[in-house]
Amino acid sequence: PGAWGGPPWAGGGSGRFAGPARLRLLDAVVAASEPLTVSEIAEAVGVDQPRASRLVQQCVDLGLVRREADPDDARRTRIVVTEQGRTLARGFRIDRREAVETALAAFTDDERAELARLLAKLAAAWPA
Repeated sequence: PGAWGGPPWAGGGSGRFAGPARLRLLDAVVAASEPLTVSEIAEAVGVDQPRASRLVQQCVDLGLVRREADPDDARRTRIVVTEQGRTLARGFRIDRREAVETALAAFTDDERAELARLLAKLAAAWPA
């Protein structure tokens, strides 16, 4: 099955990864050029630090990320994606790409160009 209804290890009793915040966390950790702190994850995901800490622990429990000591500051831990987490994130990206391709299949070339123009305008106007 695709990542949205993924394997049982992917989350909760329903066998689903569950939760856009977990997906944003996983995306942030995968995209980062180096391991992130919980504070950096909170900022990237758009949640407060206690919520980020809970999300990190959920992802640790699911085997998607692991904590490691920060070599520069022993008081901090950094969050690193596991191979299992990387695989799940890759599956989500493929699922999203396929969903977009399916949704756009009925669009004409002109409609696709107009959508791209409007999305660029929305992105440019998005509050920082």
